[in-house]
Parts: sequence; C-alpha cells; structure tokens
Amino acid sequence: MRSRPVIGDGTRAAPGLPWPEGAVAAQQPEWKTHPDYVASRAALASAPALVTAAELARLRRALAVVAAGGARMVQLGDCAESFEETGADHVRAKTAVLHALADELGGDGPVLRVGRIGGQFAKPRSSPFEDVDGVPLPAFRGHMVNGEAPSAGAREHDPRRMVRAYEASAEVLRVLARDRDRRAGRRPGPFPDGPWASHDALVIDYEAPLVRTDAGQRILASTHLPWLGDRTRAPGSAHVRLLSQVANPVALKLGPSADPGELAEVCALLDPDRTPGRLTLIARMGAERVADLLPPLVAAVRARGHRAVWLSDPMHGNTVRAGGVKTRHLSAIVDEAVRCKRVLEVAGEHPGGLHLEVAASDVTECLGGKVDGVERLAERYTTLCDPRLNPDQAAELMRTWIRA
Repeated sequence: MRSRPVIGDGTRAAPGLPWPEGAVAAQQPEWKTHPDYVASRAALASAPALVTAAELARLRRALAVVAAGGARMVQLGDCAESFEETGADHVRAKTAVLHALADELGGDGPVLRVGRIGGQFAKPRSSPFEDVDGVPLPAFRGHMVNGEAPSAGAREHDPRRMVRAYEASAEVLRVLARDRDRRAGRRPGPFPDGPWASHDALVIDYEAPLVRTDAGQRILASTHLPWLGDRTRAPGSAHVRLLSQVANPVALKLGPSADPGELAEVCALLDPDRTPGRLTLIARMGAERVADLLPPLVAAVRARGHRAVWLSDPMHGNTVRAGGVKTRHLSAIVDEAVRCKRVLEVAGEHPGGLHLEVAASDVTECLGGKVDGVERLAERYTTLCDPRLNPDQAAELMRTWIRA
C-alpha cells in the first residue's frame, strides 16, 4: 500500500457530496479515526471523473430498450474484484467471457453487456467478524476496505485503499472504453451494447466524493450503473439518498426481505419521473421462494408506473456449505432463473436477463457440469469471497434459460 493518498493535492474545494447527514449508512468501514481518512476522501474529491454524462445517457437509452422488451441484458463478473487483476490482459479476459455469454443469450438479437467490474472492490458481510482457526478477525470486506490475508494487520480497515480502488477502477474503465469504441466501429447502430461498468455502491466514503457535475447533470462518476444491495436499499438509507441525487441509472437487489410497500417507496425516491431506463431491479430470492415472493413486488412496481429492467440473480439466494467451503449448485441456480423468468412472463413483464457471478477462468467453485463432486471444489477455488460459475457452467445456464 502507498503510505499517502496521491490523487490531486486534496486542497481545493471538493466537488463531491458531503456525507448524507441524518441518514443511516449500514455496512460501512470503521476508519474515521485513521490518520489518512480525511486526506483519502480529499484525494477522491479532486480526482478526474471515471465516467461521463454522455456515457450515462447512452446506457440509459439501452436500458430503456431492454425495459420495453426490445433487448436482453447480461450483468456479470467477479463476486469481488482483486487489485491484482485490473491490468489490460485480465480485463480483456473478463470482457471476452462477458461477450461470449451475451452472444449465447441473445442469439441474433441485441444484448446489453454490463460487467461487475471497474469498482467491485467492497462487499457487505453478515457479521463484522469471522473465526479463522479459532481466532476472531475482522471480516474481509473487499480490497477497497481491507486485505484477505488471515492476520489482524491485513484485516485493518484502511481508507488509503479507497485511493488504490479508484486507480484500479480507472485502469479497468480505460480498457472498457477502448472495447466499446471498437465494438461501435464494427457494429454501428442505435443500441450501445457496452461493455459498461457496474458495482455495489456500498462505501459512502468512496462514492460521495466522486459525485461530479457534467453537462448540467449531477452524476456519480465512479461507475456507469451503481447498485444497492439487500442491506442498503432501505428508503431512509444514506445510499438511497445519495443515488436519488445523481443521473446514473440505478439497480436494486431484491432479496426475500423485500416488501412491496417499501420497494414502491424506494422506487419513487429513485425514479420520481418514471423515466424508462432509470431503474434495474434484480431478484435474488432463492430457488424455492422466488415463485411466491416475486409476484407482489412486480405488481407493486408496475402499479406505480415504473418501467424497470427486471433481472434474475439466481446465485445469492442459493449459497450452501459443502466440504467446508461455500458453494452453489448449478441445478438450483438454473431453477431460480427459470422460475423468475416465468413469474415475469405471467405478470406481463419482460424477463430482461441475468445477473451472475462468473469467473473468467475454469474455476471449480460451484457444483454442476464438470464439477461433479464436492471433492472437485478444492481444485481451483480462487474466489476472494463468494463462489462463481465458470464459463461452461454459465453457458449451460444461459442455454437452459433461453429454452425455458
């Protein structure tokens, strides 16, 4: 780690937003007393924007097409990105998988391609601590917050990591921009299919200083498509307040705790003008519960006039432990994706596509396909956090979802 923040001089007026006073911010790092906390936020506030208002307008147009049923969408990538995998070769390997799976999903039709990439460095955790060989340690919360090594020093929450996360994201987004330009040159047309960046806008200390004004609009300049998870999307949260003030399209994860009335309230805060392409709603209920829990949510959103993109995240609700590690069964993932699709079709909504955690390599983290036994999990289990599909497993899921 660098000893000090390095972006800008941190002395000029910050263009970002202040901390949303009075709002609850769950899942935040414990680092406000760190000697480099103020300097790290100031460095981010003086940093160049990573995205532009023009890019966001193109993405919103594409999302509006998906919401209207004219295209599909794939949003996928690592559960948690690594600082060690942000170079051009790593990014190109990840986008190659994104494009291959999008082509699998879309056939000859348009598919919007969004990566969990270029900022997916922070993770919410169910507990602030974990037991490592009998020793309680702070939970690993992603490279933006701390390190994964099982030691007290590595697990310390360090705000200087926000600056490194910005620099890593900038490197990734430059590669994505070159890829978009190449694709636009080869396939000119009105549908800007990407690849676009997205991440969980979890750490307010990172996101708020990166708000900028561009072309008369306030934008969150850290990513194209920020999302809020099940733990941070409450109507009174600092996260919802922050994203309600920016022009980016916004996504929400909807787990089993999602309430139709609360969801309607959040959607009204984030999408008061009912703008097509503003909202993406990602259902992650679990294979056994999606058919019961999703219909009232779809009805609540539809009744209030929001034209949202609906995606299935069939992974987060189907995590189990086997052989001492977290894993997911491909069969359960397929079941939830198909059931979600059927719920949306019955409700008269377009099943927009899939939100997945997928590795760029042949990992053995989820059971199914060639990973045909618990003993196979240890062969190439390399995730920093939750288990990912390998590309072959993801392609099998895509093919089954299309046929359903």
